[in-house]
Amino acid sequence: MISTVKDLAAEALFVSYLQPSECPTLAAVEEAITVTILRYGSDGCAAGVAVEFGDHPDAAVQRMTWVHGELADVLAPRTPVLY
Repeated sequence: MISTVKDLAAEALFVSYLQPSECPTLAAVEEAITVTILRYGSDGCAAGVAVEFGDHPDAAVQRMTWVHGELADVLAPRTPVLY
């Protein structure tokens, strides 16, 4: 289940409006993933990834590498703040 969620998040971030040059915050990445999933659904996100890998494979590989780097931060375990 976790890998499925991670894969969907990767596809959504890949087809989202965010650009690596923006150096997005963690909150911006999370919002882009949510908005993109709600807009395109899981099938639409997967289709967008497929199109880009078919049309622009070199750029798609670079973007997916960036996506996985961003997701490592988003999915990293967070230490709860204890007061």
